[in-house]
Amino acid sequence: MTVMTDRPKMLTEEFESLARIGAREIEGLRLEFIDGKLGVKAVPDGDHDRIVLWLSRVCMQHRPELWLHVERGLKVQEYRSGRARPDASMAPDDAFVGQGEWADPAPVLMVVEVTSYDSDTDGRDRNEKPRAYAQTGIPVYLLVDRDSCEVTVYSEPNGRRYQNARTVPFGQDVELPEPVGITFQSEPLKDWVR
Repeated sequence: MTVMTDRPKMLTEEFESLARIGAREIEGLRLEFIDGKLGVKAVPDGDHDRIVLWLSRVCMQHRPELWLHVERGLKVQEYRSGRARPDASMAPDDAFVGQGEWADPAPVLMVVEVTSYDSDTDGRDRNEKPRAYAQTGIPVYLLVDRDSCEVTVYSEPNGRRYQNARTVPFGQDVELPEPVGITFQSEPLKDWVR
């Protein structure tokens, strides 16, 4: 007898249906589907939102031809069977025009996650999402970790994982490698943590 250990707990189509119903029924409910598991993404607090808005301004100053799309659902992982909702995705301004709730990640140059003070969301941001985004081939994953007061830049995806991860404490320069090609000072992030 063969035991199937890698079968997801639900199919992608089942997740998408559940996510549509949940979004209609419960305001602010944000679901994700990574590694075959359902996850609920915490509703962001004001500091979380402020970080994303600040990063959007930084990116627009350096790369005005690109936008930081907020909460854009992406098809992730091998064979695009996962569904993630990064806090922000850097892509051309019209990259997602005409696409539904879960978009093709091909035009995405970078995804951004800002940790929440929720252990489940926090664990996904640090462990599951780096793998999912690397499998998808997204060139850069920027993790703003409010617990450790650090920024981690993941780059060079090889189809399984990111080959490079550089972590710096808040207050130091953060270098986002090509194809993003931005360096910014992270000192302001100190103001938006507990």
